[in-house]
Amino acid sequence: MTDNQNLLAEQRRALILDEVRRRGGVRVNELTRKLNVSDMTVRRDLDALARQGVIEKVHGGAVPVVEASTHEPGFEAKSGLELSAKEDIARAAAAMAVPGSAIALSGGTTTYALAHRLLDVPDLTVVTNSVRVADVFHAAQRAAGSGGNRPGAATVVLTGGVRTPSDSLVGPVADQAIRSLHFDVLFLGVHGISVEAGLSTPNLAEAETNRRFVQSARRVVVVADHTKWGTVGLSSFASLDEVHTLVTDSGLSDAAREEMAEHLPGLLVAGDDDADDSAEADAAPDEDI
Repeated sequence: MTDNQNLLAEQRRALILDEVRRRGGVRVNELTRKLNVSDMTVRRDLDALARQGVIEKVHGGAVPVVEASTHEPGFEAKSGLELSAKEDIARAAAAMAVPGSAIALSGGTTTYALAHRLLDVPDLTVVTNSVRVADVFHAAQRAAGSGGNRPGAATVVLTGGVRTPSDSLVGPVADQAIRSLHFDVLFLGVHGISVEAGLSTPNLAEAETNRRFVQSARRVVVVADHTKWGTVGLSSFASLDEVHTLVTDSGLSDAAREEMAEHLPGLLVAGDDDADDSAEADAAPDEDI
């Protein structure tokens, strides 16, 4: 299968997932007409989405999977989902990191993808509560060879705390460390984002740690793929007006884009033609912030 065919399949499945979530369920024959593809293609797409755990197949169609608000998937379970979307988001968000600045990276698979992109940004000070994110920077240092620091390598501070299923460190130790610091930009991964609940997570301790991150940051940049829109976890930790920019991917439906634009100060859709230019403009100093 070619890269173009893979891309088309991902786009098609994103549309199917959005339709399932928006309508509460769809039938195969409706999707074949809407997407102008065969029944077999739709069924393969539904099988793939069901394996990812985001829909449930029923006779003649599919319905959304309704997870408990306290369910917290592990890092490995999330790392294989929406890979191309996360790479697009990481590429766009990395353009917002200014060399020599102090940034924070929360836990999550999207911030993990972003960490790899930030290796090329010189002289960063990075504070993170993610074991996986810290490992990205430490592995790059080891790969640079014996004896010395890689020129321009980031200074990395890993908070202490209690480890979550997503390999984040949370709790009073992490909260105390973050409380005393100040960041130019926070790149924040989220479990869910919605108009009503704002930013949310199923983990109560993680909610408090993320709240501390938000309070300590001059700018808050949320990095979240389109599947996070409309998801609500047990505990909210920030409202949408506390977010400077949301970086998401082109799988987001037009209706969701309009709703986001109404409630978010900044929306950057990675993969759109002007996304890179918008990211570079957003990275420039803003005297009003």
